[in-house]
Amino acid sequence: MRIFVTGANGFIGSVVVRKLLEQKHQVKCLLRSSSDLSRIKNLDFEKTLGDVRDKTSLLTGMKDCDAVIHLASLSSWNDICSPLMHDVVVSGSQNVLQAAKVSGNLRTIFVSSVAAVNGSKTPIVQNEKSLCTLNLDKYVYAKAKITVEKLCLEAHRQGCPVIIVNPAEVYGPHDTSLNTAGNLVDFAKSSPVLVCKGGTSIVYVDDVADGIIAALKKGRSGERYILGGDNLAVEDLALLTLKILGKNKKVLRIPNWLLSSAASVADSLRLPFPINPKVVPYATLYWFMDNQKARAELGIHFRDATQTLAPTLQWLTEAKYI
Repeated sequence: MRIFVTGANGFIGSVVVRKLLEQKHQVKCLLRSSSDLSRIKNLDFEKTLGDVRDKTSLLTGMKDCDAVIHLASLSSWNDICSPLMHDVVVSGSQNVLQAAKVSGNLRTIFVSSVAAVNGSKTPIVQNEKSLCTLNLDKYVYAKAKITVEKLCLEAHRQGCPVIIVNPAEVYGPHDTSLNTAGNLVDFAKSSPVLVCKGGTSIVYVDDVADGIIAALKKGRSGERYILGGDNLAVEDLALLTLKILGKNKKVLRIPNWLLSSAASVADSLRLPFPINPKVVPYATLYWFMDNQKARAELGIHFRDATQTLAPTLQWLTEAKYI
């Protein structure tokens, strides 16, 4: 196929592009003039200059394409509460869906997040049909992704085949912005290691890429597929990280109320804080996920926690992050 990809130069997108090319597909990548191409610089793709906020560039990029993979999103927690959240994630995605429809109802994959599924105060395993119980005024990233998922379902009802995938917390080499790998760096460098009560589903970046491509080929329009591996409490994630690194340090759990209060004060007064305060509301919930549907319908395999973290930590060590 000839596939149009947004967010192609990102952490996940670069792996998707590489795998598509390995499978002999043609790939057109929507890139800005300022895009960092280091992850995809040696790959044989066609470049389309533009932005998801520019409808004309989307229509130009999708010309003669058979399908769309929409990965473009925000990559920094600092942008969570900025106007970019709506302009890029919501309006940008709406532009992509409209362009896919106008271009001939192109089969489209929207890469959402498990944040759009649900998080909980206790370790409850969620699935694709779980009802979101979050206060979306507080969880604006989740709100944006949920809003786009509703747009996807509307596009599906109007005859454009759209499939949603929901990656969990993605780990792997070349996470140069340390969006998730930053957790592991903190565990490796801190002493003692401080953790909160919460947890997450973790997944290897190649498994997410495989899931996205499998959804393009096998996914059912109007459906969502969770792409997540093992579910780990934050404390267990820290302990496993230290075990793989061969480090023997104390791991101390601090009360969530204390962490949340301190983060709120630091954020409002713009004081230094060990982690980005905007991460704390998410870190203090459980994002445990059931991947059965993706395994059954898409036929993909998810690595276990050790297989996910070990190559990530090896890369972080070789790249001198730890």
